[in-house]
Amino acid sequence: MHLKIQQADIGYNTTLISDADTHLNLGEVCLLIGNNGVGKTTLIKSILHQIPLLSGDIFINGKNIRQFSVKEMAEQIAVVFSNAVVPKNHTAEDLISLGKYIYYPFYFELKKQDKEEVFHIIEELDLLQYRHTLLKNLSDGNLQKAFIGRAITQNSPIIILDEPTTHLDEKNKIIILKTLRKLAKEQNKLILFSSHDWRLAKEFADKIWYIKDRALFSGIVEDVLLQHDELLNPTLFEINGKFVAPKITAPDTYKEMLYSLLQKNFQKDLSSLYFNFQHNSWLITADSKTQQCESFEEIIKFVKTIH
Repeated sequence: MHLKIQQADIGYNTTLISDADTHLNLGEVCLLIGNNGVGKTTLIKSILHQIPLLSGDIFINGKNIRQFSVKEMAEQIAVVFSNAVVPKNHTAEDLISLGKYIYYPFYFELKKQDKEEVFHIIEELDLLQYRHTLLKNLSDGNLQKAFIGRAITQNSPIIILDEPTTHLDEKNKIIILKTLRKLAKEQNKLILFSSHDWRLAKEFADKIWYIKDRALFSGIVEDVLLQHDELLNPTLFEINGKFVAPKITAPDTYKEMLYSLLQKNFQKDLSSLYFNFQHNSWLITADSKTQQCESFEEIIKFVKTIH
């Protein structure tokens, strides 16, 4: 195990995560999830030893993080925070090249091999056309990709990213996540990243760290998901106090859409209705009668006839 958290209490003055005990190996991609404020960023900063543990230990390659100098920590972990400071007058290539300077004094020029590696990473991240663009002129998404590129060029065995896909569209999210997984598998990197977009992110992760109720649950992605129903259930937002939901049997995506549709359009008790999605149509049971609807528009029209 390359990164090990041992019976650690994590937080500032009060404990956010209690008795955390888990580990990750080189070559693994781990997704860190949990609601806002549960301690995801605090956990990351604790691994970096930027926030001291309240109790317990964290080890990197068998060495306690308390024994690492700042330079040694940079050699072990490359990190990307979602609120990173943007260097003025730097281009995308300049920023990505900065990852190499933990190995050289700033007045040294990069070697030919380093420059070739930087170019390859720019190409991999689909940033070639923005190579010489000033950071201040980049979109949020391309700026985020450039910061991730800097972390990759650092060549540390561990890469930690705090919400790396926040400002990215679907295409660029997939580019980033595929690149991270390729790094883990082909170059034996340990990748830990937090994300709210866990449905997409789970496709690229081997492990999950899930923070809930001051506990850190960890394991193979599929095991953790199946142990926590709330991660698999559709998101049903309560925005209408007078609306009472019906019973709905449908795949998660259809269930979410139907729930939203009914809540937006009806302020009444629909608990006597039963919606069942079968063979690309909805069967709606009301007062022992069944109505078939082929579209959401038909559903609205039918429900309006029910008093």
